[in-house]
Amino acid sequence: MNILSVASEVYPLVKTGGLADVVGALPTALLPHGVRTRTLVPGYPSVLQKLKKRKKAGRFDNLFGQPATVLSAEVNGMDLLVLDYPALYDRDGGPYLDTTGLDHADNFRRFAALSLAAAEIAGNGVVPNWKPDIVHVHDWQAALAPVYMRFGSASDIPSVMTIHNIAFQGQFGASVFPELALPPNAFSTEFVEYYGDVSFLKGGLQTASAITTVSPSYAQEILTPEFGMGLDGLLASRVADLTGIVNGIDGDTWNPQTDPHIPAHYGPATLKRRAGNRKALEERFGLERGPGPIFCVISRLTWQKGMDLVAEAADDIVALGGKLVVLGSGEPALEGALMAAASRHRGHIGMVTGYDEPLSHLVQAGADAILIPSRFEPCGLTQLYGLRYGCVPVVARTGGLTDTIIDANEAALSAKCATGFHFLPVTADGLKLAIRRVMRAYNEPKLWARLQTQGMKSDVSWAKSAERYVSLYSALLAKG
Repeated sequence: MNILSVASEVYPLVKTGGLADVVGALPTALLPHGVRTRTLVPGYPSVLQKLKKRKKAGRFDNLFGQPATVLSAEVNGMDLLVLDYPALYDRDGGPYLDTTGLDHADNFRRFAALSLAAAEIAGNGVVPNWKPDIVHVHDWQAALAPVYMRFGSASDIPSVMTIHNIAFQGQFGASVFPELALPPNAFSTEFVEYYGDVSFLKGGLQTASAITTVSPSYAQEILTPEFGMGLDGLLASRVADLTGIVNGIDGDTWNPQTDPHIPAHYGPATLKRRAGNRKALEERFGLERGPGPIFCVISRLTWQKGMDLVAEAADDIVALGGKLVVLGSGEPALEGALMAAASRHRGHIGMVTGYDEPLSHLVQAGADAILIPSRFEPCGLTQLYGLRYGCVPVVARTGGLTDTIIDANEAALSAKCATGFHFLPVTADGLKLAIRRVMRAYNEPKLWARLQTQGMKSDVSWAKSAERYVSLYSALLAKG
Protein backbone atom coordinates (compact mmCIF):
# COMPACT_ATOMS: atom_id res chain seq x y z
CA MET A 1 0.00 0.00 0.00
CA ASN A 2 1.38 3.41 -0.98
CA ILE A 3 0.41 6.55 0.95
CA LEU A 4 1.04 10.16 -0.01
CA SER A 5 1.20 12.13 3.24
CA VAL A 6 0.89 15.91 2.86
CA ALA A 7 1.83 18.39 5.59
CA SER A 8 3.33 21.82 6.14
CA GLU A 9 6.02 20.53 8.50
CA VAL A 10 7.83 17.33 9.37
CA TYR A 11 10.40 16.52 12.04
CA PRO A 12 13.41 16.76 11.88
CA LEU A 13 13.33 19.11 8.86
CA VAL A 14 10.95 21.79 10.11
CA LYS A 15 8.95 21.95 13.33
CA THR A 16 6.75 24.49 15.08
CA GLY A 17 4.73 22.02 17.16
CA GLY A 18 3.48 18.47 17.58
CA LEU A 19 2.22 18.21 13.99
CA ALA A 20 5.80 17.79 12.76
CA ASP A 21 6.49 14.99 15.24
CA VAL A 22 3.41 13.06 14.16
CA VAL A 23 4.05 13.48 10.44
CA GLY A 24 7.67 12.43 10.95
CA ALA A 25 7.00 9.35 13.09
CA LEU A 26 3.90 7.75 11.55
CA PRO A 27 5.55 6.51 8.31
CA THR A 28 8.09 4.46 10.27
CA ALA A 29 5.33 2.93 12.38
CA LEU A 30 3.34 1.98 9.28
CA LEU A 31 6.24 0.32 7.48
CA PRO A 32 6.05 -3.07 9.31
CA HIS A 33 2.47 -3.34 8.05
CA GLY A 34 3.53 -3.11 4.43
CA VAL A 35 2.48 0.54 4.16
CA ARG A 36 5.01 2.76 2.40
CA THR A 37 4.64 6.52 2.82
CA ARG A 38 6.02 9.40 0.79
CA THR A 39 5.67 12.71 2.61
CA LEU A 40 5.17 15.91 0.60
CA VAL A 41 6.33 19.11 2.33
CA PRO A 42 7.08 22.67 1.16
CA GLY A 43 10.64 23.51 0.14
CA TYR A 44 11.39 26.06 2.85
CA PRO A 45 15.07 27.11 2.96
CA SER A 46 15.54 25.18 6.21
CA VAL A 47 14.23 22.03 4.51
CA LEU A 48 16.32 22.35 1.36
CA GLN A 49 19.46 22.93 3.41
CA LYS A 50 19.02 19.56 5.12
CA LEU A 51 18.58 17.52 1.95
CA LYS A 52 22.08 16.14 1.45
CA LYS A 53 21.14 13.96 -1.48
CA ARG A 54 18.17 14.89 -3.62
CA LYS A 55 16.89 14.09 -7.05
CA LYS A 56 14.44 15.79 -9.36
CA ALA A 57 11.30 13.65 -9.23
CA GLY A 58 8.88 15.81 -11.22
CA ARG A 59 8.09 19.27 -12.48
CA PHE A 60 5.23 21.74 -12.77
CA ASP A 61 5.55 24.15 -15.67
CA ASN A 62 2.77 26.35 -14.29
CA LEU A 63 1.70 25.96 -10.69
CA PHE A 64 -0.21 29.14 -9.85
CA GLY A 65 1.70 31.02 -12.53
CA GLN A 66 5.22 29.82 -11.68
CA PRO A 67 7.35 26.76 -12.42
CA ALA A 68 8.05 24.39 -9.53
CA THR A 69 10.03 21.22 -9.03
CA VAL A 70 9.31 18.14 -6.96
CA LEU A 71 12.46 16.81 -5.32
CA SER A 72 12.84 13.36 -3.82
CA ALA A 73 15.12 12.65 -0.88
CA GLU A 74 15.54 10.37 2.10
CA VAL A 75 16.09 11.79 5.59
CA ASN A 76 16.24 9.63 8.73
CA GLY A 77 14.67 6.79 6.78
CA MET A 78 11.75 8.94 5.59
CA ASP A 79 10.88 9.01 1.90
CA LEU A 80 10.31 12.68 1.14
CA LEU A 81 8.89 14.68 -1.73
CA VAL A 82 9.71 18.38 -1.45
CA LEU A 83 7.90 21.07 -3.41
CA ASP A 84 10.71 23.39 -4.48
CA TYR A 85 8.86 26.61 -5.32
CA PRO A 86 11.16 29.56 -4.55
CA ALA A 87 8.53 32.21 -5.32
CA LEU A 88 6.42 30.91 -2.42
CA TYR A 89 8.83 29.35 0.04
CA ASP A 90 12.26 30.95 -0.36
CA ARG A 91 11.92 33.75 2.17
CA ASP A 92 12.91 34.79 5.66
CA GLY A 93 10.75 33.98 8.65
CA GLY A 94 9.06 30.74 9.64
CA PRO A 95 6.71 28.41 7.82
CA TYR A 96 3.69 30.59 8.60
CA LEU A 97 4.98 33.91 9.96
CA ASP A 98 7.28 36.56 8.53
CA THR A 99 10.19 38.16 10.39
CA THR A 100 7.81 40.60 12.14
CA GLY A 101 5.67 37.79 13.54
CA LEU A 102 2.75 38.34 11.16
CA ASP A 103 1.24 35.77 8.79
CA HIS A 104 2.82 35.69 5.36
CA ALA A 105 0.32 37.69 3.28
CA ASP A 106 0.12 34.96 0.63
CA ASN A 107 -0.30 31.96 2.96
CA PHE A 108 -3.48 31.06 1.09
CA ARG A 109 -1.46 30.67 -2.12
CA ARG A 110 1.50 28.96 -0.46
CA PHE A 111 -0.61 26.16 0.96
CA ALA A 112 -3.07 25.97 -1.90
CA ALA A 113 -0.01 25.24 -4.06
CA LEU A 114 1.03 22.45 -1.69
CA SER A 115 -2.48 20.97 -1.88
CA LEU A 116 -2.75 21.27 -5.65
CA ALA A 117 0.69 19.69 -6.07
CA ALA A 118 -0.48 16.74 -3.95
CA ALA A 119 -3.60 16.28 -6.07
CA GLU A 120 -1.57 16.44 -9.28
CA ILE A 121 0.98 13.94 -7.96
CA ALA A 122 -1.88 11.60 -7.05
CA GLY A 123 -3.78 11.89 -10.31
CA ASN A 124 -1.54 13.05 -13.12
CA GLY A 125 1.68 11.11 -12.76
CA VAL A 126 3.84 14.10 -11.87
CA VAL A 127 6.22 11.65 -10.19
CA PRO A 128 6.87 8.99 -12.87
CA ASN A 129 6.17 5.34 -12.03
CA TRP A 130 4.56 6.14 -8.71
CA LYS A 131 0.96 6.66 -7.68
CA PRO A 132 -0.51 6.60 -4.18
CA ASP A 133 -3.34 4.32 -3.14
CA ILE A 134 -4.46 6.90 -0.54
CA VAL A 135 -3.71 10.58 0.08
CA HIS A 136 -3.46 11.48 3.79
CA VAL A 137 -3.52 15.22 4.53
CA HIS A 138 -2.80 16.99 7.81
CA ASP A 139 -4.45 20.17 9.08
CA TRP A 140 -5.67 23.17 7.11
CA GLN A 141 -2.44 23.74 5.23
CA ALA A 142 -3.00 20.55 3.22
CA ALA A 143 -6.78 20.44 3.43
CA LEU A 144 -7.49 21.66 -0.10
CA ALA A 145 -5.87 18.54 -1.55
CA PRO A 146 -9.09 16.46 -1.30
CA VAL A 147 -10.98 19.38 -2.90
CA TYR A 148 -8.60 19.51 -5.85
CA MET A 149 -8.81 15.72 -6.07
CA ARG A 150 -12.61 15.86 -6.20
CA PHE A 151 -12.53 18.22 -9.18
CA GLY A 152 -9.50 16.68 -10.87
CA SER A 153 -8.15 13.39 -12.14
CA ALA A 154 -7.62 11.88 -8.69
CA SER A 155 -11.31 11.73 -7.77
CA ASP A 156 -11.15 7.92 -7.58
CA ILE A 157 -8.36 7.91 -4.97
CA PRO A 158 -9.48 7.83 -1.30
CA SER A 159 -8.30 10.59 1.02
CA VAL A 160 -7.94 10.96 4.78
CA MET A 161 -8.13 14.36 6.50
CA THR A 162 -6.52 14.50 9.97
CA ILE A 163 -7.44 17.36 12.29
CA HIS A 164 -4.60 18.14 14.67
CA ASN A 165 -6.26 21.30 16.00
CA ILE A 166 -9.64 22.45 14.71
CA ALA A 167 -9.04 25.96 16.03
CA PHE A 168 -6.80 26.61 13.02
CA GLN A 169 -8.97 26.52 9.91
CA GLY A 170 -7.19 28.40 7.13
CA GLN A 171 -9.93 30.98 6.71
CA PHE A 172 -9.43 33.72 4.12
CA GLY A 173 -11.58 36.38 2.48
CA ALA A 174 -13.67 35.44 -0.55
CA SER A 175 -11.37 37.58 -2.71
CA VAL A 176 -8.77 34.77 -2.74
CA PHE A 177 -11.12 32.25 -4.35
CA PRO A 178 -10.46 33.23 -7.99
CA GLU A 179 -6.76 32.56 -7.40
CA LEU A 180 -7.28 28.98 -6.20
CA ALA A 181 -7.79 27.37 -9.64
CA LEU A 182 -11.05 25.76 -8.54
CA PRO A 183 -14.29 25.70 -10.55
CA PRO A 184 -16.90 28.34 -9.60
CA ASN A 185 -19.21 25.80 -7.96
CA ALA A 186 -16.50 25.00 -5.39
CA PHE A 187 -17.36 28.31 -3.74
CA SER A 188 -20.47 26.89 -2.10
CA THR A 189 -21.45 25.48 1.26
CA GLU A 190 -20.81 21.99 -0.12
CA PHE A 191 -17.14 22.77 -0.51
CA VAL A 192 -15.00 25.73 0.63
CA GLU A 193 -17.45 28.58 1.28
CA TYR A 194 -17.78 29.40 4.97
CA TYR A 195 -19.92 32.39 6.01
CA GLY A 196 -18.88 34.23 2.89
CA ASP A 197 -15.20 33.39 3.29
CA VAL A 198 -12.99 30.55 2.07
CA SER A 199 -12.11 27.86 4.63
CA PHE A 200 -9.42 25.40 3.63
CA LEU A 201 -10.23 23.08 6.54
CA LYS A 202 -13.92 23.06 5.77
CA GLY A 203 -13.17 22.08 2.20
CA GLY A 204 -11.10 19.14 3.36
CA LEU A 205 -13.73 18.02 5.86
CA GLN A 206 -16.42 18.15 3.19
CA THR A 207 -14.53 16.19 0.56
CA ALA A 208 -12.17 13.74 2.29
CA SER A 209 -13.19 10.09 2.26
CA ALA A 210 -12.50 9.82 5.99
CA ILE A 211 -11.77 12.23 8.83
CA THR A 212 -9.55 11.50 11.80
CA THR A 213 -8.57 13.40 14.91
CA VAL A 214 -5.61 12.70 17.15
CA SER A 215 -7.51 11.21 20.10
CA PRO A 216 -10.89 9.52 20.69
CA SER A 217 -12.04 12.08 23.25
CA TYR A 218 -11.25 14.99 20.94
CA ALA A 219 -13.26 13.28 18.19
CA GLN A 220 -16.26 13.47 20.51
CA GLU A 221 -15.55 16.97 21.80
CA ILE A 222 -15.44 18.57 18.34
CA LEU A 223 -19.02 17.44 17.76
CA THR A 224 -20.08 20.02 20.35
CA PRO A 225 -20.42 23.81 19.94
CA GLU A 226 -17.91 24.36 22.75
CA PHE A 227 -15.05 22.58 20.96
CA GLY A 228 -16.19 22.36 17.33
CA MET A 229 -15.15 25.95 16.54
CA GLY A 230 -18.11 26.46 14.23
CA LEU A 231 -17.65 23.17 12.36
CA ASP A 232 -19.52 20.92 14.78
CA GLY A 233 -22.59 20.79 12.52
CA LEU A 234 -20.55 19.73 9.51
CA LEU A 235 -18.75 17.08 11.57
CA ALA A 236 -22.03 15.79 12.98
CA SER A 237 -23.23 15.23 9.42
CA ARG A 238 -20.10 13.15 8.79
CA VAL A 239 -19.90 11.40 12.14
CA ALA A 240 -19.91 7.97 10.44
CA ASP A 241 -16.64 8.92 8.75
CA LEU A 242 -15.01 10.41 11.88
CA THR A 243 -12.47 8.43 13.92
CA GLY A 244 -10.23 9.35 16.84
CA ILE A 245 -6.79 7.73 16.79
CA VAL A 246 -4.45 8.75 19.57
CA ASN A 247 -0.94 9.88 18.68
CA GLY A 248 2.19 8.01 19.63
CA ILE A 249 5.79 9.14 19.92
CA ASP A 250 9.07 8.07 18.39
CA GLY A 251 10.59 5.77 20.98
CA ASP A 252 14.08 6.07 19.51
CA THR A 253 14.17 9.86 19.61
CA TRP A 254 12.58 9.96 23.07
CA ASN A 255 14.44 7.31 25.06
CA PRO A 256 16.01 8.26 28.41
CA GLN A 257 18.32 5.25 28.21
CA THR A 258 20.05 6.49 25.05
CA ASP A 259 19.12 10.18 24.69
CA PRO A 260 22.19 12.16 23.54
CA HIS A 261 20.73 15.40 24.92
CA ILE A 262 20.85 14.40 28.60
CA PRO A 263 23.92 13.84 30.81
CA ALA A 264 22.56 10.88 32.80
CA HIS A 265 20.85 7.91 31.17
CA TYR A 266 18.31 5.88 33.12
CA GLY A 267 15.33 3.54 32.92
CA PRO A 268 12.45 2.39 35.13
CA ALA A 269 14.82 0.30 37.26
CA THR A 270 17.46 3.03 37.57
CA LEU A 271 15.45 6.13 38.47
CA LYS A 272 18.07 7.34 40.95
CA ARG A 273 20.27 8.25 38.00
CA ARG A 274 17.80 11.03 37.13
CA ALA A 275 19.55 13.06 39.85
CA GLY A 276 22.31 13.90 37.39
CA ASN A 277 19.77 15.43 35.03
CA ARG A 278 18.10 17.33 37.85
CA LYS A 279 21.45 18.89 38.73
CA ALA A 280 22.06 19.92 35.10
CA LEU A 281 18.54 21.35 34.91
CA GLU A 282 19.01 23.40 38.07
CA GLU A 283 22.25 24.82 36.68
CA ARG A 284 20.71 25.64 33.30
CA PHE A 285 17.73 27.49 34.80
CA GLY A 286 19.56 29.07 37.72
CA LEU A 287 17.69 27.16 40.42
CA GLU A 288 18.93 26.69 43.96
CA ARG A 289 19.75 23.14 44.97
CA GLY A 290 17.37 21.67 47.49
CA PRO A 291 14.46 19.34 48.17
CA GLY A 292 10.99 19.58 46.73
CA PRO A 293 9.68 18.73 43.27
CA ILE A 294 10.61 20.65 40.14
CA PHE A 295 7.54 21.36 38.03
CA CYS A 296 8.08 22.16 34.38
CA VAL A 297 6.28 23.68 31.41
CA ILE A 298 7.29 23.02 27.79
CA SER A 299 4.72 24.78 25.67
CA ARG A 300 3.54 27.57 23.48
CA LEU A 301 2.62 30.26 25.97
CA THR A 302 -1.01 30.79 24.98
CA TRP A 303 -4.44 31.00 26.53
CA GLN A 304 -5.41 27.71 24.90
CA LYS A 305 -2.51 26.02 26.66
CA GLY A 306 -3.64 27.46 30.01
CA MET A 307 -0.43 29.38 30.61
CA ASP A 308 -2.30 32.12 32.45
CA LEU A 309 -3.23 29.45 35.00
CA VAL A 310 0.45 28.53 35.45
CA ALA A 311 1.30 32.20 36.01
CA GLU A 312 -1.42 32.39 38.69
CA ALA A 313 -0.22 29.19 40.37
CA ALA A 314 3.49 30.05 40.33
CA ASP A 315 3.53 31.70 43.77
CA ASP A 316 1.73 28.68 45.25
CA ILE A 317 4.30 26.28 43.80
CA VAL A 318 7.11 28.16 45.54
CA ALA A 319 5.15 28.58 48.78
CA LEU A 320 4.57 24.82 48.93
CA GLY A 321 8.28 24.11 48.54
CA GLY A 322 8.41 23.39 44.83
CA LYS A 323 10.28 24.94 41.92
CA LEU A 324 9.23 25.74 38.36
CA VAL A 325 11.04 25.83 35.02
CA VAL A 326 9.39 27.20 31.88
CA LEU A 327 10.55 26.62 28.30
CA GLY A 328 8.45 28.31 25.63
CA SER A 329 7.29 31.46 23.93
CA GLY A 330 4.01 32.92 22.81
CA GLU A 331 1.62 35.69 23.79
CA PRO A 332 3.61 38.68 25.11
CA ALA A 333 1.34 39.20 28.13
CA LEU A 334 1.77 35.59 29.23
CA GLU A 335 5.52 35.67 28.63
CA GLY A 336 5.64 38.80 30.77
CA ALA A 337 3.58 37.27 33.57
CA LEU A 338 5.83 34.22 33.76
CA MET A 339 8.99 36.34 33.57
CA ALA A 340 7.64 38.44 36.42
CA ALA A 341 7.13 35.30 38.48
CA ALA A 342 10.72 34.24 37.72
CA SER A 343 11.91 37.67 38.81
CA ARG A 344 9.96 37.46 42.09
CA HIS A 345 11.32 34.02 42.87
CA ARG A 346 14.91 33.95 41.69
CA GLY A 347 16.44 30.57 42.37
CA HIS A 348 13.02 28.94 42.53
CA ILE A 349 11.53 29.77 39.11
CA GLY A 350 13.60 29.78 35.92
CA MET A 351 12.53 30.58 32.37
CA VAL A 352 14.03 30.18 28.90
CA THR A 353 12.08 32.00 26.20
CA GLY A 354 11.85 30.33 22.82
CA TYR A 355 11.99 26.69 21.84
CA ASP A 356 15.05 24.49 22.09
CA GLU A 357 14.60 20.83 21.14
CA PRO A 358 17.66 19.45 23.00
CA LEU A 359 16.81 21.51 26.08
CA SER A 360 13.26 20.12 26.07
CA HIS A 361 14.77 16.65 26.50
CA LEU A 362 16.78 17.79 29.52
CA VAL A 363 13.70 19.41 31.06
CA GLN A 364 11.73 16.15 30.77
CA ALA A 365 14.66 14.16 32.14
CA GLY A 366 15.39 16.44 35.08
CA ALA A 367 12.02 17.77 36.24
CA ASP A 368 9.66 15.78 38.44
CA ALA A 369 6.26 16.80 37.04
CA ILE A 370 5.09 18.49 33.85
CA LEU A 371 2.14 20.91 33.93
CA ILE A 372 -0.26 20.73 30.94
CA PRO A 373 -3.34 22.81 31.88
CA SER A 374 -4.73 23.13 28.34
CA ARG A 375 -8.29 24.41 27.96
CA PHE A 376 -8.58 22.08 25.00
CA GLU A 377 -6.00 19.63 23.70
CA PRO A 378 -6.57 17.44 20.63
CA CYS A 379 -3.94 14.98 21.79
CA GLY A 380 -0.77 16.53 23.12
CA LEU A 381 2.67 14.96 22.97
CA THR A 382 4.50 16.52 25.91
CA GLN A 383 2.55 14.36 28.38
CA LEU A 384 3.67 11.28 26.41
CA TYR A 385 7.28 12.44 26.58
CA GLY A 386 6.73 13.01 30.31
CA LEU A 387 5.52 9.43 30.77
CA ARG A 388 8.51 8.10 28.87
CA TYR A 389 10.94 10.14 31.00
CA GLY A 390 9.40 9.66 34.45
CA CYS A 391 8.27 13.31 34.52
CA VAL A 392 4.80 12.84 35.97
CA PRO A 393 2.08 14.63 33.92
CA VAL A 394 -0.40 16.99 35.60
CA VAL A 395 -3.11 17.52 33.00
CA ALA A 396 -6.46 19.19 32.47
CA ARG A 397 -9.20 16.65 31.94
CA THR A 398 -9.78 17.30 28.25
CA GLY A 399 -9.21 15.72 24.85
CA GLY A 400 -6.20 13.49 24.41
CA LEU A 401 -4.88 14.35 27.87
CA THR A 402 -7.80 12.38 29.30
CA ASP A 403 -7.14 9.46 26.95
CA THR A 404 -3.43 9.12 27.71
CA ILE A 405 -3.04 9.82 31.45
CA ILE A 406 -4.58 7.70 34.23
CA ASP A 407 -5.44 9.87 37.23
CA ALA A 408 -3.86 8.97 40.57
CA ASN A 409 -7.18 8.52 42.36
CA GLU A 410 -7.58 5.93 45.10
CA ALA A 411 -8.84 3.20 42.77
CA ALA A 412 -6.02 3.68 40.25
CA LEU A 413 -3.42 3.85 43.01
CA SER A 414 -4.75 0.64 44.54
CA ALA A 415 -4.69 -1.04 41.14
CA LYS A 416 -1.16 0.30 40.58
CA CYS A 417 -2.07 1.74 37.18
CA ALA A 418 -2.01 5.50 37.85
CA THR A 419 0.37 7.53 35.70
CA GLY A 420 -0.39 11.18 36.53
CA PHE A 421 -2.91 13.71 37.81
CA HIS A 422 -6.09 15.10 36.23
CA PHE A 423 -7.80 18.30 37.28
CA LEU A 424 -11.16 19.85 36.58
CA PRO A 425 -12.42 22.56 36.35
CA VAL A 426 -9.69 24.04 34.18
CA THR A 427 -9.13 27.08 36.38
CA ALA A 428 -6.29 28.44 38.47
CA ASP A 429 -7.91 26.98 41.59
CA GLY A 430 -8.27 23.60 39.88
CA LEU A 431 -4.58 23.63 38.96
CA LYS A 432 -3.56 24.71 42.46
CA LEU A 433 -5.48 21.78 43.98
CA ALA A 434 -3.73 19.41 41.57
CA ILE A 435 -0.36 20.84 42.59
CA ARG A 436 -1.19 20.13 46.23
CA ARG A 437 -2.01 16.52 45.27
CA VAL A 438 1.35 16.28 43.55
CA MET A 439 3.15 17.63 46.63
CA ARG A 440 1.50 15.03 48.86
CA ALA A 441 2.41 12.20 46.50
CA TYR A 442 5.97 13.47 46.05
CA ASN A 443 6.46 13.38 49.81
CA GLU A 444 5.80 9.62 49.73
CA PRO A 445 8.92 8.41 47.85
CA LYS A 446 7.68 4.86 47.22
CA LEU A 447 4.37 6.13 45.83
CA TRP A 448 6.11 8.70 43.65
CA ALA A 449 8.57 6.16 42.27
CA ARG A 450 5.67 3.87 41.43
CA LEU A 451 3.92 6.66 39.52
CA GLN A 452 7.11 7.29 37.58
CA THR A 453 7.76 3.64 36.73
CA GLN A 454 4.13 2.99 35.76
CA GLY A 455 4.31 5.94 33.40
CA MET A 456 7.61 4.82 31.94
CA LYS A 457 6.19 1.37 31.25
CA SER A 458 3.13 2.79 29.46
CA ASP A 459 2.90 1.97 25.77
CA VAL A 460 3.21 5.40 24.18
CA SER A 461 4.58 4.07 20.91
CA TRP A 462 2.88 4.24 17.53
CA ALA A 463 2.29 0.47 17.41
CA LYS A 464 -1.43 0.32 18.27
CA SER A 465 -2.24 3.58 16.51
CA ALA A 466 -0.46 2.45 13.37
CA GLU A 467 -2.65 -0.66 13.34
CA ARG A 468 -5.74 1.55 13.48
CA TYR A 469 -4.53 3.66 10.56
CA VAL A 470 -3.84 0.51 8.55
CA SER A 471 -7.37 -0.72 9.28
CA LEU A 472 -8.79 2.62 8.17
CA TYR A 473 -6.75 2.66 4.96
CA SER A 474 -7.73 -0.93 4.20
CA ALA A 475 -11.43 -0.19 4.74
CA LEU A 476 -11.27 2.78 2.36
CA LEU A 477 -9.62 0.69 -0.35
CA ALA A 478 -12.14 -2.11 0.16
CA LYS A 479 -14.95 0.35 -0.61
CA GLY A 480 -13.45 0.79 -4.04
